[in-house]
Amino acid sequence: METESEPYVRLATLRQLHQVVAELNTARSLADTLQTVVDGIVVGLGYELACVNLVRPDGDLVVAAFAGDPAAEALITGRVGSRASWERRLTMGESWDGLRFIPHTEGWVLLEDDVPQWHTDGPDPRFADEWHPEDRLYAPMYASGGELLGVISVDRPRNGRRPGAWGREALQMYAFQAAIAISNARLRANMQRALVRLEREQQALRASEESFRQAFEYAPSGMAIAEMGGDQHGRLLRTNDALCRLLGRPASVLRRYSFSDLVHPEDIGTLLRTSAEGGRAELRLGRRDGTYVWVSLRNSVVADAADGPRFLLTHVEDIEERKRHELQLAHRASHDSLTGLPNSAELRSRLGARLCRRPQSVRATAVEALDAAYEGHGAHGGQGAHAGHGAYAGGGTEAGGAVGEHGFRPDAYPEPFEYPGAPAVPAPGAPGVPGPGGPGAGPYDHHVHAVAPASDVDDGTKGLAVLFCDLDGFKSINDRFGHHTGDAVLIEVARRLTTGVRDGDTVARLGGDEFVVLADGLGAADAADLAVRLRNAIIPPIRVDGRAVRVGASFGIGWASCGMSADEVLRSADQRMYIEKRSRSKAHRRAG
Repeated sequence: METESEPYVRLATLRQLHQVVAELNTARSLADTLQTVVDGIVVGLGYELACVNLVRPDGDLVVAAFAGDPAAEALITGRVGSRASWERRLTMGESWDGLRFIPHTEGWVLLEDDVPQWHTDGPDPRFADEWHPEDRLYAPMYASGGELLGVISVDRPRNGRRPGAWGREALQMYAFQAAIAISNARLRANMQRALVRLEREQQALRASEESFRQAFEYAPSGMAIAEMGGDQHGRLLRTNDALCRLLGRPASVLRRYSFSDLVHPEDIGTLLRTSAEGGRAELRLGRRDGTYVWVSLRNSVVADAADGPRFLLTHVEDIEERKRHELQLAHRASHDSLTGLPNSAELRSRLGARLCRRPQSVRATAVEALDAAYEGHGAHGGQGAHAGHGAYAGGGTEAGGAVGEHGFRPDAYPEPFEYPGAPAVPAPGAPGVPGPGGPGAGPYDHHVHAVAPASDVDDGTKGLAVLFCDLDGFKSINDRFGHHTGDAVLIEVARRLTTGVRDGDTVARLGGDEFVVLADGLGAADAADLAVRLRNAIIPPIRVDGRAVRVGASFGIGWASCGMSADEVLRSADQRMYIEKRSRSKAHRRAG
């Protein structure tokens, strides 16, 4: 390449080296950088052939760039040599500092390995430092961490001689700069790929956010995003149009509330029991007009980012129509389809709810049981719980009768009450039987027991009256005018009975032409007066299709008492009704 006695050659080579190194840093892509490396060797370092063998991710080396001979470039570019073969080459021959020279006298053993190579035949060297076509010179390139990046391979110096000390140093310096340029090009390529990937991810995120926004805003059912955790847990941050329409409130107003502010007071427990992850609940939410709508809430947790704040996404579905159908089905199951009154099953359910299995054996004990039931719930007023109901006839205490604060006279029934077939019941406080509200109290010691008057004489005792009503003369109307007229009569009788009782009382149709009235808080005189007034309400003529028909009514008054079953109470009232019916002549039954 040059002789040591020619310093001006070194200076020219140094200038060329500086120029080609500068061009390394102008290349943009990795491919451009690799091609610039081999072109610089051919142009600036005086070799006719040069190639770069680049280390692949799997460790093998591929011919990534070639310069100097188009035929050789087409032949070996892209071909791969194994890492083991390259390591063998870089450990044999002569070490020229950072370079590796394999003379043709040793290189013949490499002819059969898998490293891509190009060489031409030629005569043997005529002097010691003459270059032979089968000589090999390699310049390994290492990254800053010491790992191998690739190997520069050069061939055929233009001066025909092996490089001297200055030429070797120049090639070694160039390989060092080429390694830096390749590392920078790889870094730029990785950054570009990362930027492209980030841009794609951002585009996908924006598309996902837009898709979520459209799905949220234009969902046919209500959607809401609420805060999760902290002092503002549950506060609504965002609502869609469907939820605003459902609740009759604009989004700006809804942002002032949480679901706990909107839920029906009876459903607040249901809301609090609903878990955040996959929680479901059916409850009522308040609307702007003060009404409530049945909805189904379904919760899920979403986050803005991997470690970002979490929010509660709630899907609100309007189930008002379904709930209405469910209530209608439940009403049909528990009410008579003709009159709309509670049916036999509902009547027994309501009656059974007032009864317990323990009979009230002593009248004074009933007062104690009531006192125990209300104990701890505030001071007693001057009037008892039943007195507040108000009797139909304004019944109260009789003159000279001492009445307890719950409407009972403790001295009215000194003897235990017994009914046929009732088992003997030990008095409260006896061994094994806890007193009312005392230690070891049973499941019905805090139950307000139903108590029956002892006779038809009003002694001030208030109880649950069961009025059994059977229509007189209804069968003849049914037979004479048909079922259409009979149904109209039953509907009108049901209306008159319902009109004649208080709001808290129950009027039920037991079946056929039989009705039952449950009226709580009545004395014996009150119940008798109620039966008379209901009978008088039934007997006026009923007009059906322009025809006036009349029916009478027979009433039997029974009393619900703890220790009896619902069927026993109804049977007792039914028996009293038949006694009352037989006591009146047929002529007077329909007239009342």
